[in-house]
Amino acid sequence: MEILIKPIVTEKMSSQGEAFNRYGFLVVRTANKLQIKKAVEELYGVNVESVNTLNYGGKTKTRYTKSGMMKGRAAATKKAVVTLAKGETIDFYSNI
Repeated sequence: MEILIKPIVTEKMSSQGEAFNRYGFLVVRTANKLQIKKAVEELYGVNVESVNTLNYGGKTKTRYTKSGMMKGRAAATKKAVVTLAKGETIDFYSNI
């Protein structure tokens, strides 16, 4: 089972990566901190100090269309913020 879905590449996460050596990932909702730590260490070959997780519930969305009001729900997600050991970095742009 693939634990990491994709890295979070935003302005805020980029500044945290430079300042605090923290990187964000979108992960599977059933993954725990130990599984996330192992997946990051295997994929990027780095030492992980700590993992913080955030659970986000799905938002209710409403649109007004010609056929009337349509309601739906966005999927719930889980994010992980991984702090690496001192002196280690992850380069998300090296594969491009």
